[in-house]
Amino acid sequence: MTPPSFAPTTAAEQGVYLATRAVPGLRTAEVLGPRMARRRAFTLVLLTVMVPGVAQLVAGNRSLGRFAIRCWLVLVSAAAAMGAVSFVSRAAAIGLVSRGWVLASLQWVLTAYAVLWAVLLLDAWRLARPSGLLVRARRVLTGLTAGLLVVTSGGLVYAASSVGAGKDALNALFQGHQALDAVDGRYNILVLGADSGKDRVGTRPDSIQLVSVDARTGRAVTFGFSRDTENINFRPGSTMASLMPEGWNCGDGCLLNGLYTWAQDHATQFPAGTSNAGVLATREAVEALSGLRIQYYVMVDLNGFRKMVDAVGGLDVTVRFRTPIGGGTSPVVAWIEPGRQHLDGYHALWYARSRSGSTNYERMARQRCVMTAMIDQLDPETLVTRFQKIAGASSGLIQTDLPQSELGRFAELAMKTRVQKIRGVNFVPPLMKPWDYDPALVTSTVKAAIEASEKSSKAKDGSASPPSSAKPKATANATAKTTTNATAKTTVRAQPGTAVVDPAKAAGNAAESDLSSVCSAAS
Repeated sequence: MTPPSFAPTTAAEQGVYLATRAVPGLRTAEVLGPRMARRRAFTLVLLTVMVPGVAQLVAGNRSLGRFAIRCWLVLVSAAAAMGAVSFVSRAAAIGLVSRGWVLASLQWVLTAYAVLWAVLLLDAWRLARPSGLLVRARRVLTGLTAGLLVVTSGGLVYAASSVGAGKDALNALFQGHQALDAVDGRYNILVLGADSGKDRVGTRPDSIQLVSVDARTGRAVTFGFSRDTENINFRPGSTMASLMPEGWNCGDGCLLNGLYTWAQDHATQFPAGTSNAGVLATREAVEALSGLRIQYYVMVDLNGFRKMVDAVGGLDVTVRFRTPIGGGTSPVVAWIEPGRQHLDGYHALWYARSRSGSTNYERMARQRCVMTAMIDQLDPETLVTRFQKIAGASSGLIQTDLPQSELGRFAELAMKTRVQKIRGVNFVPPLMKPWDYDPALVTSTVKAAIEASEKSSKAKDGSASPPSSAKPKATANATAKTTTNATAKTTVRAQPGTAVVDPAKAAGNAAESDLSSVCSAAS
């Protein structure tokens, strides 16, 4: 029986027709010898992988083939369009694919195409007429088809599942609704490391960092505040100023990290609609200390951090000093030894939170070290290969008021920040005593550090740096004086990596915290 003639109706079909004419007998298996039959069979299956629908268009159900090729062209066109958008604006591309409805649509499209591709491959195997092949060729063809099903349809099913996991994680995490503009060209983000262990009453942010990022260059400066900072007077007009007109001043009972618990316990006194009274109180305290307006916050649960470390496969950290697992009210059960260590979630969490035999400031440095290791080692390959585990671990790990609509902007900023050196100042001894300090010293040091960062950015861009003003110089002198007094009356472990910064450089140059004295993030 002679098969009906093939009449291509579109440019795509014309191209397929011309390409397949080079394979004799491709459209029909009749009157073919074993060699040509084998060649035809493998060609039909492989063409289905290259351009789904080709086998049906030239040797089977042409309506199905036309539909599949059109779907394929739409998918390729959409990918090309996304590539073009990404080339023009990475922020726009990331912002688009991070929207919940876009991810939901993509998940359904990938699932549907996985089913379609499986149908096309199986139909191509049928059109290849394996029963007419020699036994060995038939087995190889069947094995090849099964393998291609796993790679193509199986890969799409995995991709759809990963997209769904990402969608659920994004929807659960980014629930903020108000997008805020940069203030004086900078985004200021409060980063809290919260610890709600079984031996603690309530949740307290033991790690309190303020990250100030240049909205144009991504150059960042971090400011670390000790959890035992006292004597905080709130900015006039703030919520906390109305609740505490005299400030958070009651000695050792009024520490910076205790403000979170107090606010949660008195949440009914906060304005209606306050989503997290503890975060609001801590935010306004850090605003008062730093003199900066904070747009967003990110709070990381240290218990959830353990799951995240396991999800990414562990962290490589070079440890300087022997760190106990346990201590305090519980016995020391093991030690994290000096040297390069690959820490799983359990050991990374203990390394970050261990208190025995170290100061609070050393502990702050260790927490920042593991966070830095996480950022440095969370590369694209890890994200792709462990995406579902990472998405699952992120549930309950992070709280933030950053809206989904801003993800593109901040993802682009994060990429710029990652390739630059991050400067940091920690307000701990000997730079200042958290229980007895001059508030003007803190705000002036923050200002000088940001100015130094901006000058460095301008110098890198090739623009002229403005002359230094007299004010930072005066600040440096004040800092040196305060530090001298603090050092004389305060005993601090000599080797600690308390993130101590040279006072003059802290004010004038925003010198980097000496994390290397405690640990380093091995890459």
